[in-house]
Amino acid sequence: MELSDANLQTLTEYLKKTLDPDPAIRRPAEKFLESVEASQNYPLLLLTLLEKSQENVIKVCASVTFKNYIKRNWRIVEDEPNKICESDRIAIKANIVPLMLSSPEQIQKQLSDAISIIGREDFPQKWPDLLTEMVNRFQSGDFHVINGVLRTAHSLFKRYRHEFKSNELWTEIKLVLDAFALPLTNLFKATIELCSTHANDASALKVLFSSLILIAKLFYSLNFQDLPEFFEDNMETWMTNFHTLLTLDNKLLQTDDEEEAGLLELLKSQICDNAALYAQKYDEEFQPYLPRFVTAIWNLLVTTGQEVKYDLLVSNAIQFLASVCERPHYKHLFEDQNTLTSICEKVIVPNMEFRAADEEAFEDNSEEYIRRDLEGSDIDTRRRAACDLVRGLCKFFEGPVTGIFSGYVNSMLQEYAKNPSVNWKHKDAAIYLVTSLASKAQTQKHGITQANELVNLTEFFVNHIQPDLKSPSVNEFPVLKADGIKYIMIFRNQVPKEQLLISIPLLINHLQAESIVVHTYAAHALERLFTMRGSNNTTLITAAEMAPFVEVLLTNLFKALTLPGSSENEYIMKAIMRSFSLLQESIIPYIPSVITQLTQKLLAVSKNPSKPHFNHYMFESICLSIRITCKANPDAVGSFEEALFLVFTEILQNDVQEFIPYVFQVMSLLLEMHKNEIPTSYMALFPHLLQPVLWERTGNIPPLVRLLQAYLERGASTIASAAADKIPGLLGVFQKLIASKANDHQGFYLLNSIIEHMPPESVDQYRKQIFILLFQRLQNSKTTKFIKSFLVFINLYCIKYGALALQEIFDSIQPKMFGMVLEKIIIPEIQKVSGQVEKKICAVGITKILTECPPMMDTEYTKLWIPLLQALIGLFELPEDDTIPDEEHFIDIEDTPGYQTAFSQLAFAGKKEHDPVGQMVNNPRIHLAQSLHKLSTACPGRVTSMLSTSLNAEALQYLQGYLQAASVTLL
Repeated sequence: MELSDANLQTLTEYLKKTLDPDPAIRRPAEKFLESVEASQNYPLLLLTLLEKSQENVIKVCASVTFKNYIKRNWRIVEDEPNKICESDRIAIKANIVPLMLSSPEQIQKQLSDAISIIGREDFPQKWPDLLTEMVNRFQSGDFHVINGVLRTAHSLFKRYRHEFKSNELWTEIKLVLDAFALPLTNLFKATIELCSTHANDASALKVLFSSLILIAKLFYSLNFQDLPEFFEDNMETWMTNFHTLLTLDNKLLQTDDEEEAGLLELLKSQICDNAALYAQKYDEEFQPYLPRFVTAIWNLLVTTGQEVKYDLLVSNAIQFLASVCERPHYKHLFEDQNTLTSICEKVIVPNMEFRAADEEAFEDNSEEYIRRDLEGSDIDTRRRAACDLVRGLCKFFEGPVTGIFSGYVNSMLQEYAKNPSVNWKHKDAAIYLVTSLASKAQTQKHGITQANELVNLTEFFVNHIQPDLKSPSVNEFPVLKADGIKYIMIFRNQVPKEQLLISIPLLINHLQAESIVVHTYAAHALERLFTMRGSNNTTLITAAEMAPFVEVLLTNLFKALTLPGSSENEYIMKAIMRSFSLLQESIIPYIPSVITQLTQKLLAVSKNPSKPHFNHYMFESICLSIRITCKANPDAVGSFEEALFLVFTEILQNDVQEFIPYVFQVMSLLLEMHKNEIPTSYMALFPHLLQPVLWERTGNIPPLVRLLQAYLERGASTIASAAADKIPGLLGVFQKLIASKANDHQGFYLLNSIIEHMPPESVDQYRKQIFILLFQRLQNSKTTKFIKSFLVFINLYCIKYGALALQEIFDSIQPKMFGMVLEKIIIPEIQKVSGQVEKKICAVGITKILTECPPMMDTEYTKLWIPLLQALIGLFELPEDDTIPDEEHFIDIEDTPGYQTAFSQLAFAGKKEHDPVGQMVNNPRIHLAQSLHKLSTACPGRVTSMLSTSLNAEALQYLQGYLQAASVTLL
């Protein structure tokens, strides 16, 4: 694409269309942009638009499109074409920083993100002047520019907070510190001075405080991995100024908004984070500053109001106290009973209260409320922080703290009892207090794993939780209902089983509650209870115990999906999946109605898939319905195909990318249910599965390979007779996969199925070419994963076509090639093969080479006979060699850049492990002994003399064990 006005005009029109609410206009425009994004100059056209366009909406749209384009395409993936040409890459890096700094803030943010994505790949090696270019801008004195630099530096360096330690990381951080630490410190001091100078100028202060927030964030990122020498030497400057800022109060910076945190709150919250980082990681160096920070943060907590805008500040301040109180050498700061009482009274209890804002979120923004409360993404809520502080204090002062709180809990419950409809919030706080006191250690999978001995959980459950859940109305006091359900969920391992069984019908009943939070919690609690394990690793709650409730459970779960706000509720769908899994054949009578409802739901969400977890559990539920029904009645597979194929066809025709990998998995499951034929409906689809465009998306590869394997297992002869012209296409897929380090194993899965199932004559003409392709790949890039797959393949080939055929095909490619493969690949590498079935294939294949390949006994290959036998005994007896060369460690990690649909494996569509050797050989060791016996009968004396002269003593001993077990002797 030329950098011309005409192209800029075209691009403007298409960008406008991508904002159109009508999918008929929007979709084609998106497709057009997708089709041109590989063209040279496309990114430069976007940058020109966002700089020169007269329309603000186009500028913003171009900046977002550009960022997403960079996100999808900048990373260079090995074995895949480079999606952005080199001249565009150079031009982007040369222009993007000045462009970002001169753009308005909305666009600056998008470009700043794009720089950090490029930086993640190219900085520092391929973009060495990025830092210098940024630091030089500090001198400009223009804070719009300076904040742009700081924002970019923040998005570039924040990954240091969660990267694993490595030499490369240290080198990069050192480079950054050398260039950045001093200018950042000077900027920090200068900005603080400017704050004093402009103390009465509100607009100047806003800009300066935005800079200070970013500087404080950068301090956190640069200090996270280790304490840099520079910051240790300058700790006085940083900590004194941080302390001053914590105690600062400027009326001009206070906001009237009760919800949105102002600049002052954001800065103080970040400083609390920075102080907590130093208190936890560098406590020795930080000790002189700690007491004044504890005092300042304590005062902050006692004087800050209950408004939502202070939530982040309060929770970070409490987290600071929590991190300090559980360190042994700060214990003395908290020992005094009055201090403990004061912390409980002034910090913990007030921050556990259910505020009007929480009530509003509970009713009007339930999704966010659930995410924070259930999934623990409430790291920055006051309640979570207060809860952490309780746990921290209990580490050294469990007795006194439990004592203080028991008093609070009792008085709160008494208040509630006086007038429940007015005082229900007291009970809510009491439940929360009990929960935070009782839970010492918690995991997502098991709930609470360690509890405080001083709290009687079952008694509290029976007296205070059950009555709320037993009340006739499921819609009364929704917050207390949600608390009660959450209590069951959290303490499911502490409450006795009989109490859980009493709770199950109550939970099923609450699936009908109008409150989204209540019915979601009920579904989640049921799902968690159904996964609990009993003593003999079966589920704690059995299908028999659930028998009386099956109908009402399924009815209420599917009804809950029709309640307002829950049409795509992932917790309900997960509970449906888990119920199917637990109840197994008890659900068969309900399957016709269930599959209709699931299919309708699938059709509805496929129009616009937006909830990945919901979609995943929905497909899992479909797979479970198929598995459970067809296990009892294999012929039922036809009725599932009837119900599902219409929707599947629509999904494939509309190219619903998110669902296609799932559809292929369900189809594989259905096809594998058929005995030995492929229905015509599947054969009609077969040619479409070989279209290259489907294989371009990484998420499609695993399910498509499995689907093709199912075709080969069930109908290889049909393919050979009715679709022989498609065999080259099938091998073309294998050729594409084998060329990629990430997907070569998938190529081998396909090839192994072709070799195992296709009639030999249908692949005869392609065999030699297959081996040549494999050898080319071996020469170009030999990885451990490839070698393992290659070894399994040649041994499978040997089992299928015979050892002599294997030797002949190798030697037809190049004389003596067979010997080279034995000597350079099979003998040295066989120990790397992993997996029961894979090892068995290799053992049987090698046994055939040893005992059914005449050239092994009377040509120059004979010298390899003993080393090969020794390698086989090693495969049986030595531990697997799982070493991987250093440079290969990261090859297998499939990192899908950007927005490509990743592949999600459906657990309940799982493929049974297939053993191509099967009953033919049960015990490979005995098979070796019998085969050697047969060989020694054919040429008496030869085998025994080779063994006695050359085989190592330990291997010989093992071999004699095999011969004894097989009750044979060698002649």
